[in-house]
Amino acid sequence: MSASFPPNPWNEHAWVVGEPTVGEGTWIGAFTMIDGSGGLTIGRGCDISSGVHIYTHSSAKRCVSGRRFAEVERRPVTIGDHVFIGANAVVNMGVTIGDEAVVGAGAVVTADVPARAIVGGVPARVIGRVDLSDPTDPRFGVSGS
Repeated sequence: MSASFPPNPWNEHAWVVGEPTVGEGTWIGAFTMIDGSGGLTIGRGCDISSGVHIYTHSSAKRCVSGRRFAEVERRPVTIGDHVFIGANAVVNMGVTIGDEAVVGAGAVVTADVPARAIVGGVPARVIGRVDLSDPTDPRFGVSGS
């Protein structure tokens, strides 16, 4: 018997839970986990690279409390327009990522990301800024922090 992902309109190899709102022109890569169970909005023109996990829930308190904390916590995630999320990054519940931001590959986003920030690491921290002021500049798009 072969397993398959539930159908979704973005990528046949993505696991999508709940009903996320995804903007026009957004691309979602293979082997992603898109959790819309707690409320998920992804803006227009985003690229969500392969292996990314976006979570709007956590069962950590329920688990470690031996189920005395009976609920699965849920908080919405909002991802702005034209955001790039690199391969295998994780976005935790309750996070907002601003427009035109970049999340580096493998980053774990645990706090809000400002618009046009470049974040990387575990936990993700601002490591640069997106600069779209001069498209003829060879450094167009990225500047160090």
